[in-house]
Amino acid sequence: MYAVIKTGGKQYKVAAGEKIKVEQIAADVGQEIVIDQVLAVGDGSQIKIGTPLVSGATVKATVLAQGRHDKVRIFKMRRRKHYQKRQGHRQNYTELQIGDIAG
Repeated sequence: MYAVIKTGGKQYKVAAGEKIKVEQIAADVGQEIVIDQVLAVGDGSQIKIGTPLVSGATVKATVLAQGRHDKVRIFKMRRRKHYQKRQGHRQNYTELQIGDIAG
């Protein structure tokens, strides 16, 4: 069984037992969270698509870690104008272990 969930402005196709990294969620490590924004639920032959959400469908997940992605380097330059700008960014993430999919 799989589900398409929406969290952090992005959509993820998840199945039970998977590990995914999503945008940061305010939760402690080891805490179980319930994601109720489920866009679709399927089990191979059948699929249930919501308009926009599937009513009564939930996905339970456990928070494994809070961390930061690798640094993304930004470099801007204008030729012949003696302009260079360097910048870096590290995005925060939450790693989840998908548990039960109820739908």
